[in-house]
Amino acid sequence: MTEAADNETPAIKPTTSELSFRNVLDHILAHWGVKRMGHRLAPGLYSLGNPTPASPVFVTANYTLSFDALRTSLKGIDGYILVLDTKGVNVWCAAGKGTFATDELVRRIEETHLHEVVSHQVLILPQLGATGVAAHEVKQRAHFKVEYGPVRAEDLPEYLKTRKATPEMRRVHFTLKDRITLIPVDLVVLLIPLLLLSLIGAWGPVAALLAGTVLFPILLPWLPTHNFSTKGFILGILVALPFIIFTFLYRPDLAWWSKAAWSLVYILLIPSITAYRTLNFTGATTFTSLSGVQREMSRYIPVMAWMFGAGVLLNIVLFFVG
Repeated sequence: MTEAADNETPAIKPTTSELSFRNVLDHILAHWGVKRMGHRLAPGLYSLGNPTPASPVFVTANYTLSFDALRTSLKGIDGYILVLDTKGVNVWCAAGKGTFATDELVRRIEETHLHEVVSHQVLILPQLGATGVAAHEVKQRAHFKVEYGPVRAEDLPEYLKTRKATPEMRRVHFTLKDRITLIPVDLVVLLIPLLLLSLIGAWGPVAALLAGTVLFPILLPWLPTHNFSTKGFILGILVALPFIIFTFLYRPDLAWWSKAAWSLVYILLIPSITAYRTLNFTGATTFTSLSGVQREMSRYIPVMAWMFGAGVLLNIVLFFVG
């Protein structure tokens, strides 16, 4: 390849603010965990509408849902979208993983010859990507100033009027709708285990898995304590209570000691399974920090493991002795 070809400005890909049927289908499949890491588009520079050299430049991840959320929020706005290669991971998670990062941003600026495309040196990044990008390094290395826009892309049109984010635009919300969105992708992973447990009549573990996957994100703000593990233990105990009540009231075939032993099995197994499942949501919520999650896992996972192991062992003993 010649030097002239190497220096040629890469093609700018056109896009729109409208979602096609294929885009909608992609969103549905992503929410249900189908091809979990396959919802990505090619990194590079995209044009939205009919941008000029003075048009704003927005930066996002190459996760299709992140890209689509941005472009659909910019209806009627001409601009450029610089897409980073985050391996198909959303902005927030990619910033934590180090792919929505300073090096990648500088690389894309250089590869797309952005200096030749726009007449200004300003990039608008999503606020949730701030942990991965050092603005002063981008300024020093690529000569572009980084502006952090609002948390949600839908606030960008208002933000562009003043280039200032209001306190409300900076506030991260985690509504019921946001929490319910997390359920399908985690539920799909459990379909086979749930089916197998149902076939052998292990309804306690089935209830524990469903509680940790479905009930927990719904009830999250209202469960007491500050960490996910103890929230999960509390929810697990509540789920175990109906099984204990049923055992004492509707199992006349069991001796009192057997009822007590089976109740102990439920107390050991269900809360430990539910609590373990709740840890899956630590990276998808606004309730935790990386250091907090690490401390929580080191403290509570051994407790969950011991409870689960003891519950399984006692269950096996009761299976043979009644």
